[in-house]
Parts: sequence; C-alpha cells; structure tokens
Amino acid sequence: MYTTAIFYLFSAILIFAGLRVITARNPVHAALYLVLAFFTAAALWMLLEAEFLAITLVLVYVGAVMVLFLFVVMMLDINLEKLREGFWDYLPLAGFVAVLLVIEMALILGRRHFGLEVIGAPSPHPAGYSNTKELGRVLYTEYAYAFELAAVILLVAIVAAIALTLRRRKDSKYLDPAQQVKVSRNERLRIVKMPAEKGPAASVPDSGEEGA
Repeated sequence: MYTTAIFYLFSAILIFAGLRVITARNPVHAALYLVLAFFTAAALWMLLEAEFLAITLVLVYVGAVMVLFLFVVMMLDINLEKLREGFWDYLPLAGFVAVLLVIEMALILGRRHFGLEVIGAPSPHPAGYSNTKELGRVLYTEYAYAFELAAVILLVAIVAAIALTLRRRKDSKYLDPAQQVKVSRNERLRIVKMPAEKGPAASVPDSGEEGA
C-alpha cells in the first residue's frame, strides 16, 4: 500500500512536469520542468529496483544533456512572440494526434497486457543482486540483434545529421585531402641556384673619428 501511494504520487508529479514542459511560456522554465520530469522518472526506476537506470537517467540527461540545453537557451536571444506565431493554428491537428496517442497507449498499456494480474509486483532481490549485470546479460543475449540494429540506426542518424548541416562556403578555402596525398616533392619544392655575389665592404670608422 505504501509503495503504491508513492508510485501514484511520483506519477502525478511526472505527468504535471510533462504538461508544463509543453505549456510553459519561458524556455528556461520548460527546461527546468523537464529536469523535474527526469528526476521523477528516476524515482520510479528506483521503485522498480532498477538503480542503474535511475542513476544513468540523472547523470546523463540531467547532468549533461539538460545543462547543455539550459546553456544554449540562455545564450540564444529567443523571440518568444515570433516563436509562438501560428501556435494556435496547429491546435486542432495537434489535439487529434494527442488524443490518438492517448487511446493507443491506453489500449497497449491497459490491464489486459500490463495489469497487476498479468505482470504483478516485482519480487524483492537478495543483497548481492546486481541489476547492472542482469541488464547487460539480457541486453547482449536476448536483445543482441535489437541492440545492434539500434546502434546502426544511431550511426546512420549521426552521419545524416552531419551531411545535412554540412555547408560549403564560397569565401572559405577548401582543400581536398586526396589531392594533397598525391602531391610529389617536385610539385611543391623548387630549388633555385643563384651565383654568389660579393657585396661592397662595410666602411669601418677609424679610432680617430670615434674619439672626435
């Protein structure tokens, strides 16, 4: 009963934080509400005895990603009025998509598939149990192909993002590494032989002139 009450409390906070992320008018406030959502989701992971996932969520997303988001949002001069132009024009379509997503999630995550009668509460583990080791075992045995497929998709996404953002400027010099490798010494170095010339000797003042 106590665990169920804590679960519903954190779930309510998570839903509230998620709604405030998309309804907050200030981007900094939205990012801070997202931090609250991450912390609350980590608390739910702790209730499921998944400490590794909880601490990873806090360290990676809150400690790195959200700090980067906050720095970018605070450094950029964002015009909120211009950003929200035409926001209400997309409300009917966005509302339809949101209702459709809620219905799909309710059908999938309902009592029929994820109820307590089907899954049940997680059993307590002994003191020497390591969920990190168990997660690695399941990830690299039962879900090995899915893990490799996700890695390939992420690699393709990284390459595609670099290709989309790559822009060649006309005012910048571009060097082809393949052409640089093919260059020989004779194309880059030229030795010029010049005859030695003897210049006029420098006049040295005598001691009499120095004394005067």
